[in-house]
Amino acid sequence: MRVIFFSSQTYDRDSFTQAPTPAGLQLQFQPARLNLDTVALAERHEVVCAFINDDLSAPVLERLAAGGTRLIALRSAGYNHVDLLAAKRLGLSIVRVPAYSPHAVAEHAVALIMALNRCLHRAYNRTRDGNFSLHGLTGFDLVGKTVGVIGTGQIGATFARIMAGFGCQLLAYDPCPNPQIEALGARYLPLDELLAQAQIISLHCPLNEQSRHLINARTLAAMQRGAMLINTGRGGLVDTPALIAALKSGQLGYLGLDVYEEEAQLFFKDRSDLPLQDDVLARLLTFPNVIVTAHQAFLTHEALAAIAMTTLDNIAAWAAGTPQNLVDN
Repeated sequence: MRVIFFSSQTYDRDSFTQAPTPAGLQLQFQPARLNLDTVALAERHEVVCAFINDDLSAPVLERLAAGGTRLIALRSAGYNHVDLLAAKRLGLSIVRVPAYSPHAVAEHAVALIMALNRCLHRAYNRTRDGNFSLHGLTGFDLVGKTVGVIGTGQIGATFARIMAGFGCQLLAYDPCPNPQIEALGARYLPLDELLAQAQIISLHCPLNEQSRHLINARTLAAMQRGAMLINTGRGGLVDTPALIAALKSGQLGYLGLDVYEEEAQLFFKDRSDLPLQDDVLARLLTFPNVIVTAHQAFLTHEALAAIAMTTLDNIAAWAAGTPQNLVDN
């Protein structure tokens, strides 16, 4: 069975080739992002392995089905980029990696908090230039601070446990409360109440029609002035122009992003020799109290190994007629 990987990086090839490959699978790695221009590469491949920024809209799925593809194996937990109705109509099965290493993403969120709070990005650049002044680098103690966790699945729960270890008070928002979070002493609140009480807010919820632009001009205004916002979930959870306005006014005091709503055309490639064409992202990068990383929160050896193992197991199980980790479409 032929399997083609789109948006594959060196670390993808390494992790998948190091994992035990089920008998009968032929793996082909393509660095190109899946879209209408590249979908022809998947012809005569029964399985397409896609990542978060690949285009799995109805026109692309139609071309895949016409070319012989029967399974879309996502090497991610999220599937908001898949047209599930079209997949069902075309008879395409969708499988995903529901959990790999919640610690990877949760720890990256904490790293963003620590770096922003203690101005590590600014201090690093200063000392490299021979500037050893401490002016403007004052942070705050995390102990006793109120942290709001929006989305309390596996990653949110792992993040909450880490922040509890710092001695933070926990607030949570999720339509489905998690007993593990409550056991940490967290209080579930309506969103606006959480935003009004938390000094640090971290997003760990999936992207869907209900959560798109969950953070917007209105919800930003509901936050404490000078609050910190962290997003390691999906870029579409926040209205980016609204973030810029809140940063300019001082309503938002710190911002850490590992995801960006328009990242598909930017992230995962070296564009350092080219002018940045995205004016919104370029404006964000001018703020000294903003850190943007290029969707790297998942990028640990442990997470990559788990993604590879689960993805290959998903493909083998589907081929054997006992599918697992199916996305209900």
